Amino acid sequence: MCGRYVVVSKIVEIEERFGVHAPVPFSPHYNIGPGSMAPVITNKDPKTLQFFRFGLQPFWAKKPMFLFNARAEGDHNKANDPNYAGAAGIITKPSFRKPIRSQRCLVIADCFIEGTTDQKLDKPFVVHLAKGKRPFAFAGIWDEWVNHSTGEIVQSFAIITTTPNELLQKLPHHRSPVILNQKDEQKWLDSSLSLAEVTELLRPYSGSDMNAYPISTRIKNPRENDIDLLKPVGPSVSPNKSLVVEQEVLLEGMGFSRARQRKNG
Repeated sequence: MCGRYVVVSKIVEIEERFGVHAPVPFSPHYNIGPGSMAPVITNKDPKTLQFFRFGLQPFWAKKPMFLFNARAEGDHNKANDPNYAGAAGIITKPSFRKPIRSQRCLVIADCFIEGTTDQKLDKPFVVHLAKGKRPFAFAGIWDEWVNHSTGEIVQSFAIITTTPNELLQKLPHHRSPVILNQKDEQKWLDSSLSLAEVTELLRPYSGSDMNAYPISTRIKNPRENDIDLLKPVGPSVSPNKSLVVEQEVLLEGMGFSRARQRKNG
């Protein structure tokens, strides 16, 4: 499951990368979790960076809900077979069948936090794209809920997950968030896309273009939010990549200085 992720790119970098305008400021967030306000780009307003609550609240819900992940297979693939190629059950789930058709969004991220299937965040990893490819976008869905007691309008989102790619299997973890290829981002926001075209995009991102490294269990505390949460405590999962290049991308790129990199190296 993808319940924690990171956004540290500057607003101007996000604006340039996704061709949007950000009307409000945003500080780096090193531990985004359910309930956090986080940047998204919706199909309803594809030129504006908005801030929705992480944790989908279906429009029909009678009480607060936080559905932070939407399973692409729905109730299928209960065995979590990484080679599953059957039906995308998300299209029939009551909480997701309307958003997947008409309320899709890009969820902006620089990397995400994943634990192992058995130990969860007792054994956390930072998972990132290789070669400094950030920020990137998860495939998301959004909804709008009205609290009829207070009149409050809650705009919220969920990240779609799918079968694990080869890197996530190495952790091991049984799910992957759907990371969109850059060429498919605007397609995901296209409201005229057929349902078949939508579900075709719900595939795992190539594990050969990703890597991961272990971090402190301090990430488990949702109140913790500082750059040291991303500090490696062990070697990368895929050691075949250059350690020097990886340190430059991850440590300096995520906000660490060269001086700290030398000190900790």
